[in-house]
Amino acid sequence: DTRHVCYCLTPARFLWNFDGYVAREGMGSFIRSLLPSLIQRLARWDHMASYRVDEFVSISTCVQQRVRNTYDRESEIIYPPVRVPYSYEPTSVGDYYLVVSRLIPYKRIDLAVKAFTQLGIPLHIIGNGRDKDALKAEAGANVSFLGFLSDEEVAEEMRHCRAFIFPGEEDFGITPVEVMGCGRPVVAFKGGGALDTVVEGVTGTFFDEPTPASLAEAVLRIEEMVFDSERIFEHAQRFEESRFCALLRQKLNQ
Repeated sequence: DTRHVCYCLTPARFLWNFDGYVAREGMGSFIRSLLPSLIQRLARWDHMASYRVDEFVSISTCVQQRVRNTYDRESEIIYPPVRVPYSYEPTSVGDYYLVVSRLIPYKRIDLAVKAFTQLGIPLHIIGNGRDKDALKAEAGANVSFLGFLSDEEVAEEMRHCRAFIFPGEEDFGITPVEVMGCGRPVVAFKGGGALDTVVEGVTGTFFDEPTPASLAEAVLRIEEMVFDSERIFEHAQRFEESRFCALLRQKLNQ
């Protein structure tokens, strides 16, 4: 009789969006041919297991929709906790844009590399991954790969960037909110969790198509926009850790 609350990051992609999952992970044809027979059985088990859940809680609007489509269940949204500063500290703004990410296919860092190579505007990329060599090979001299940095160094890059580039589609997306906590705007692909965290014209701007041209157009647009850094910081407070803890505690105490 124990109450079962499921905090759902997303229904398992490899079960419910197999084609998208293997494309996202860059899997070869051999793995693609082996998995479907196993996945059918696992999907039936997963759907049956969902009946044991009393209440679902989703991390974003897009995940809420997936829970509805996959399990035919409604869910409340409680955004994940993000570590953001408790107070706003004005800082000088540099001339570079910033990416912080694992360098793997579904993060779509290739869009940022191609767009900024075309534009000739400085781009700093923090992170490592299996795509690093390929990305460096197609990057112009204005694109800097900084590799692994400490948390303090990453925060310093975030505080001084012109804006943050978020080219992939995520279920929520922690790093855009971390950057907004530093008072800096975000250029994000118009999909996934970014729709919950980025406010057009207030905390950043969107690009509509997953193409270098669409991203480049958004970068040129944000170059002409003026943002209130303190207002961006205040928006990020909606996602900070203590708020998450309070909302989750309230849900569990109902």
